[in-house]
Amino acid sequence: MKKIAIFGAGGFGREVKWLIDDINEKKQTWDFIGYFDDDFSHVRNIDDRHFLGGTSALNEWKESLQIVFAIGNPLVKRKIIQQVKNPLVEFPTLVHPSVCKGKTNITLGEGCIICAGNILTVDIQVGRHVILNLACTVGHDTIIGDYASFMPAVNISGEVEIGEAVYVGTGAKIINQLNIGEETIIGAGAVVAKSLPAKCTAVGIPAKPVKFHTY
Repeated sequence: MKKIAIFGAGGFGREVKWLIDDINEKKQTWDFIGYFDDDFSHVRNIDDRHFLGGTSALNEWKESLQIVFAIGNPLVKRKIIQQVKNPLVEFPTLVHPSVCKGKTNITLGEGCIICAGNILTVDIQVGRHVILNLACTVGHDTIIGDYASFMPAVNISGEVEIGEAVYVGTGAKIINQLNIGEETIIGAGAVVAKSLPAKCTAVGIPAKPVKFHTY
């Protein structure tokens, strides 16, 4: 079995550990060794022997290691991943055994986390380090950019194009044939009926931008 660790020792990190356990129940695949995190306040939630240090410790790791990033904020996730320079580190994609995934032209980039209860239909392209949390649906001919994060029960209709580092809150719905600009935030429960520009926060039914971000 390959050694695997989770970057992110908070609540979602512990949920990803559950995902790994469920994969191992079906087929012994992963040897879980612990968590990395730069926020030491998270350590109180895990066994001390499973805390492996922060980004610097990961960059100094001396053996091959698979690691996934259990970080919901796409901008924080991207920044941390870009700081990982260790050539011994690889980024597997984790797919829960309960995921219903079509057999036609579905591609998942490295480092994705696809949680329990997701449905992905056909002809879908998912970028690198994307999180699909519990019970999301992704319709046909959808393209999802790198680092995007979708909270539980998000519904994405067909022919939607979602930019890099987009965050979609719990229970939001995105109607078909829309474009969501990069780094945009969609609030929980929103219904997106028109395309959204980059770097905005959109909320409501129908979802409308309420502010724009400068980083």
